[in-house]
Amino acid sequence: MAESEFSAGGVVIDPASDPPACIVIVPTRRAADGSKVLTLPKGHPVARESPEAAALREVREETGVVATVRSPLGDVRYVYQRSGRRIAKVVRFFLMEYTSGSIADHDHEVEVVRWVPLEEAMTTLSYPGERDMVGLAVAALGNG
Repeated sequence: MAESEFSAGGVVIDPASDPPACIVIVPTRRAADGSKVLTLPKGHPVARESPEAAALREVREETGVVATVRSPLGDVRYVYQRSGRRIAKVVRFFLMEYTSGSIADHDHEVEVVRWVPLEEAMTTLSYPGERDMVGLAVAALGNG
């Protein structure tokens, strides 16, 4: 049986951007093969933090911006290997809206933070599940 791990993150959109854009990051931690990855901000809850609170905190730390949660988007589930152990991971994502801050204020765990058009994020993010979350964000924005 695999160990389990949980994280939470966000698709942070800027309601003032045209075309609509979201924040993507290049973490300092590399993929298993040593390559850089383009991903959404996310991380583990601390103490008894709710998924929503963890996602907001991780966005603030990793991107330098403050956001508010508009709605839940869904979960990405996958299994990966760490030190010969199987880890079953669930990442809960939220649709978020930028409220303040600067991407220049990101933390040391992140090499690059940038705004990209949502359509570009749906094709350039490294992981299929995260590309799906951006697609769900686009659908949610189109419906409201």
